[in-house]
Order: sequence, then C-alpha cells, then structure tokens
Amino acid sequence: MPTIAVDKEDLYKSLGREYTTEEFDELCFEFGIELDEDTSQSDLPAGERPQLKIEIPANRYDMLCFEGISKALNVFLSREKAPNFKLVEAPKEKQITIVVDPSTEKVRPYVAGAVLRGVHFNQRSYDSFISLQEKLHANICRNRSLVAIGTHDLSKIKGSKISYTGVVPEKVKFAPLNQTKVMTGPELMEFYEKDRNIGKYLHLIRDSDVYPIFYDEEENVLSMPPIINSNKTKISLETNDIFIDLSGTDKTKIEVVVNQIVAMFSRYSSTPFTIEPVKIISEHNNLSRTCPNISPRKTTAEVDYINSVLGLKLSPQEICDLLSKMMLEATPSANSSNLLDVTIPITRSDILHQCDIMEDAGIAYGFNNLNRTFPADSFTIGEPLPINKVSDIVRREVAMAGWTEVMALTLCSHDENFAFLNRKDNGTEAVHLENPKTAEYQVVRTSLLPGLLKTIKENRKHSLPLKIFEVSDVVFKDTSLERQAYNNRRFGAVYAGKTSGFEIVHGLLDRVMKMLRVPWSDEKSDERGYWISELNNPTYFPGRGASIWYQEAKGSSPRQIGTLGVLHPQVLSNFEIPYVASSIELDVETFLIK
Repeated sequence: MPTIAVDKEDLYKSLGREYTTEEFDELCFEFGIELDEDTSQSDLPAGERPQLKIEIPANRYDMLCFEGISKALNVFLSREKAPNFKLVEAPKEKQITIVVDPSTEKVRPYVAGAVLRGVHFNQRSYDSFISLQEKLHANICRNRSLVAIGTHDLSKIKGSKISYTGVVPEKVKFAPLNQTKVMTGPELMEFYEKDRNIGKYLHLIRDSDVYPIFYDEEENVLSMPPIINSNKTKISLETNDIFIDLSGTDKTKIEVVVNQIVAMFSRYSSTPFTIEPVKIISEHNNLSRTCPNISPRKTTAEVDYINSVLGLKLSPQEICDLLSKMMLEATPSANSSNLLDVTIPITRSDILHQCDIMEDAGIAYGFNNLNRTFPADSFTIGEPLPINKVSDIVRREVAMAGWTEVMALTLCSHDENFAFLNRKDNGTEAVHLENPKTAEYQVVRTSLLPGLLKTIKENRKHSLPLKIFEVSDVVFKDTSLERQAYNNRRFGAVYAGKTSGFEIVHGLLDRVMKMLRVPWSDEKSDERGYWISELNNPTYFPGRGASIWYQEAKGSSPRQIGTLGVLHPQVLSNFEIPYVASSIELDVETFLIK
C-alpha cells in the first residue's frame, strides 16, 4: 500500500489541534489508515520539517496527497463538510478546446483536460501538486502506460485552441522541461536514455510511427506524453492559471485521474472547489465531450445488508449520518424503507459495490464499537482437502526415507518443458503465456522434472548423492472446460550420483505404494494393484525406462499413472548435470477415494 509523507505541523493545523503520536495513530486506525512513522521522533537534518508517513489503501487515490488526507480526516471528524465541486465555464473566446487528430489512435488515443483558475501556491502546496502527479503515475496510471499527466502555465499558452496530434519523430522539435536546447524526437530519446526518472518511460512510444504531441495555436509544443513537458509552459510558484492535459490508452482511468487532480487542488483556486471545463473535440471516435465530468454517481445500498454484516440495528437515517462522515451523501429511499439512495463524489472512485458502502458505514461507526460475538451459528471445523491429505502422506513418507523436498517454480521455459527432456510439443498440452516477460517463464509446466533437474543443476557442487522430490501441481490444457485448463497433482523425485540409482527410485515407488496400501501385482492379474512395464521414452536411456500401471479394482481397466527410469545423457547435458540420474513421476490424484 502507498505510504504518503505529509508535513506534521501543516496537517495538525488543518485538523484544528495538536495530537500526540499515540493519539494520531489511534485516529488513523479508526479511519482505516495507518501511521507508519513520525519523523519528529528521530534525528532530523537541520532545517528539515517533521513529517508523518501515513500508509493508505491502494485504491484511495484521493488520499495520495496532503490535501486529500486533510479533507478526509476533517470530514470524518465532522469539522468540515464534503466539498461541493462546481464547473464554471470561461467566456466563449477564452474557453480551452482540445482538438484530437485521428493519427493519435496509433499510439495514445484518449485525452482529457481541465483548467484551474486563480491558483495560489506556496512551496509546500506546489510540491504536493507535483508529488500527487508522480504518485498517480506510479499507481493507477501504471507508470504512465495507461495515463500520462501534463501541467502547464496557461498564461504561456498561445490561443485557446490546443491540438493533440501524432507527429513523425523527426519532425518533433521543442526544448524539454528544464532544458534550453531544442531537440527532435530521436534526440530526445537518446538524451533521456540513461535518465533514471524519464528513461523508464521511453519504451512506451519509442517504436511508434508517430509521437503524440500537444500544440497551442502558434504550434508551440506543450508536451510529448508520456515522456516530458515543454520547458516553455513550465509551471512555477508564480503560476495562477493551470492547464492540465491527460492522454492515455484507458478512457475510464483518464476520467478518474483528471477528477482526482482537480478535486484535490481546486481548493487553491480563487473560488475554492471551482473547475473550468475543457471542450474535447474528437469526432473520429465519437468522444467529443466537456471534461471533466464532475457529476456524482448514484447508487443504492440495502439497510438490512449493512446492519446484518455489521451486527447492528441502525435506522436508515442513522446510517446516512454515518456515511456523511465518509464524504458519501445518502438519504432514505422514497421507494423502499430498506434502501438508501447514495451519492458518490468524484473523489471516491473506490466505491464499486454496496459492500464498499457497508465498510464505510462500519468505519464511521467505529469497528472498536461493534459488538463482539462468537460465531455460534456458523461454527466450523477445518480439515484438509482429500488431495492435500494424500499429498501429505506421500510427502511425509518420502522425507522420512531420506529425501529432501524442494518447491520449484510452476513456470518454465518452453525448451525446459519439452526440448530439454527430448519431448515434442504437440500444441495440445501446455498452457503458454501470451506475453512472457523473459524466456525463462514461457509455459506452465506439464511435468515436475524441469524444476527438479534445475534444482540438481544449481546444487551440483554439493556432496553426492543428491536425492530430491516434489509433490505439487502441473497444468494441462483442456478446451472442454470453462477455464480451458486443469491442475493435476504429481509426485516427482530425482536421484543423482555416481551410479544411476534405478533400483533406488524403484524402491521409492514401492515404499510410496506400500504406504498408500496399493499391493504389487501383475499385468496378467485382475486384482487391484500396480506393476511396471518397459517404456520406450526419449527422456530415459534406451531400455532403462518403465511405465507405472495401476488397476484400481477387480475388473477395472488398468491405466498408466507415471514413469520412472534412468535419464538420458542428453537430458542431463541439457540441464548441465555432470552425473548420472534416475527419476520417477506419478499422478497422486489416482489414489483419491472416489
């Protein structure tokens, strides 16, 4: 969860009183956030102001800055009311319009914007404004891949018509933020290649045919999202009118982000909580509109549901009063005595369901004030799933036989799962990752062997023999299932040393079967039991591989449940193992009682 640092003195001043660290920690707990650190309790460098580091829920974007935390706590303490945001349009000749060119569909098709007039910043509020943008970029904006924010001094923008268009990289020319040299698109990419902050965003547009650019009426560049703003429109403490541009690949998140920014910092406008809208003209994708849309959302919540979950017997009006402390406006519904009509402000994008409303009611009531009851009506006794119970039996017995358990990764490379084991991919078994981050994690394993052999490889300098095992899942495709795949619990073991150890893995199979109460049998017998037969499998040395067969009951058809044998030298070479080795792998789910 994000940790937000706020000025201690400023926050206490906004809350109307001083708190001890313990008192403020208790207030945070009651509100559902957590005081992580009070820096005044440690040695601070000279001139540094004490801060409170507060951990907030990841979906509370309205609390990513001092302004949001202050407002939320003041409303919770009933010192203030939730703000009433208003759109105030500029005169027609001054109204900002963003015209979107179809060429931007190739890279970042969605835009939004807003204007804050008469803003008066001091150094700390200015720093908070910049910090909020960065925290939004790192959080909901997913490192600018979904949304990028640009802020500009409106007085430095020529005209009221702003163009958003895609430009060939070589034709892009402007001086980026805090620079005086004019650069082209490729020069910008080269200039910021090794920059710790900007460099990590270059890949978002670097290979695009066009770069997205905001221009004013005199074709001065305002920004090249999601990389950098122009130095020409840089904001400062002297800035009074701020133009905010947003671009991205997710329309919903753009609307959420622009609302959060204007909601937090419209408090500094000449008329607090007023926002000047921007007109978006995007006819090619039918997204022309006025932005931002600050209309609150409407929903309903059930009184009985809230009371039943919280164990209370509150009246509809009492619940409404509680919700007002969480900046939610609620009234008893005229259509039903069991419903509340709830109005959700633009700051609360985290409210998605009536369970979120119930949680807010619980916070406002005070979780410490809820009646503590023993759940007698729903008392249960936990027990392991049958598959886990069988797995534990196998795991315990093999460990007691002197083998070491390992837990390998479920993902592996395509070669490790197939080519390295001398197997071919028929295209119907393995689940492939659509966009694997590295070549090491391309498929979900269909065998435990790759993980076991990689473990042997990494520990090959240890004393011999190496005896390891794993009881875990593999995954197979099955297009007949709703989820298109299924898990299968397996037991696998590898013995590596100076001798092949075939008799050792065979003995391990016998031990496991004895503990599972499966007798040795013969393929000619019609009784319950298991046996092995010769197997021609390229994973194993020729003539040294075997299939494990199991007949569940008299009269039933026997089926192959696993394999064992001496691993082929090529397989061992593929995994860089300089010893001979034997392995066993079998299906544990076979032994579940149907």
